[in-house]
Amino acid sequence: MQMQILGIETSCDETAASVVTRDADGTPMLLSNVVLSQIDEHSEFGGVVPEIAARAHLSALDHIIAQALSEADTDLSGIKGIGVTSGPGLVGGLMVGLMTAKALSASRGIPYLGINHLEGHALTARLTDNVSFPYLLLLVSGGHSQIIRVNGLGDYSRLATTIDDAVGEAFDKTAKLLGLGFPGGPMVEKAAQRGDADRFRFPMPLRGQDTLNMSFSGLKTAIRTQAQKLVPLEAQDIADLCASMQKTVAEILANRCERAMQQCRDIDTLVVAGGVASNLEIRQRLESLCAQHEVSLIAPPLKLCTDNAAMIAWAALERFERGEKSDMTLAPRSRWPLDEDTQTVIGSGRKGAKV
Repeated sequence: MQMQILGIETSCDETAASVVTRDADGTPMLLSNVVLSQIDEHSEFGGVVPEIAARAHLSALDHIIAQALSEADTDLSGIKGIGVTSGPGLVGGLMVGLMTAKALSASRGIPYLGINHLEGHALTARLTDNVSFPYLLLLVSGGHSQIIRVNGLGDYSRLATTIDDAVGEAFDKTAKLLGLGFPGGPMVEKAAQRGDADRFRFPMPLRGQDTLNMSFSGLKTAIRTQAQKLVPLEAQDIADLCASMQKTVAEILANRCERAMQQCRDIDTLVVAGGVASNLEIRQRLESLCAQHEVSLIAPPLKLCTDNAAMIAWAALERFERGEKSDMTLAPRSRWPLDEDTQTVIGSGRKGAKV
C-alpha cells in the first residue's frame, strides 16, 4: 500500500475527514469517509449561518478526524500527507480546517497541502472511476454552475458559468418560497416525485444564444410569479411546481452540456459533480444525452457528490505525487477559481466573482 493521505473539509456546513491511498498496482482506494452534517443547526434560519458553521466545525473536527483514522485502521503515524480545503468557501470554516492541518503538520512532521474545493469535485471521478484526462466536467452546486474542460491535474479551462445565480441556489430559493425547508435541493426533488412535470412551462434563459453560459434568476422569478397566481397553494400545486422546475433545470443543463460536447469533439467522457449532481432527474437526463452522443457519463456515488473530505484527500494525493506541499503562510481564500486566468464576470452565483 502506498502513502495514506488524510483529507479535511470544512468549507461550508459539513465537517468531514477521510483517508485515501492507492493499492500496489496504483488503483485508488477510499479507506474512510466521515461526514458530519450541520443541517439541524442551520435549518431554522433557512440557510447556512457562517459563524454557527465555524463554531460547529471547531467543536467537531478533532472527533471526526479521529473517527476517519479509526475507520481506515490507521493513526497519524501512518499518514504521509494531509490535504485540507483552503478555499473557496466560508472563511471562518476554512480557518478551522486550515489551522488544524497546520497544527498536525507542525506537531507530527507531516507535510500538508491546501486544496481548492472545486478541484476536489473535479477530480472525484478519478478516485471513484479512475477516469483518464481529458474529460468534460459539469460542476453544479449551491455556489457554482460551470462546465469545465479538465485537461490534466491543475490544467482547467472554463467553458461556461452562470451569469447570475448558481443552480443549487435556485433549488434552495424555490424550496424556501414553497415552504419546503432546508436544504432545498433534496426537498424539491422529494416533492417533485408526486408532481406533474408538464403542468407548467418555465423559461430556459439564454437557450438558443451563442453562449454556453447559464442563467437561473429568471427561472426563480417565473416560479415565484406562478406560485403567486395559485395562492393559496395546495400540496399538488407545490409538487407540480417542483417537478416542472426540476425538469426545466435538467433540460437547461443537458442543452449546455450537449453544446459543450459539440465544441470538444475530442473528448468522450462527461463527469457531473457537486451537490446538485445527486439529483436523479438530472442524472437521468444526462444519461440519455450521453447515450445519444456515445459519450460516457461518470457520476460519482451520491455521498461523494455533496461536500466531503475524500475528494480533498484524493486531490492532495495526486499533488503530493508531484512533490507539492504548502508552507505555514498559506491563508484561506473565500474565492478561488479553478482557472486562475479567468476574467472577472458576473457569475458563479455571486456578482463580480471569478469562476
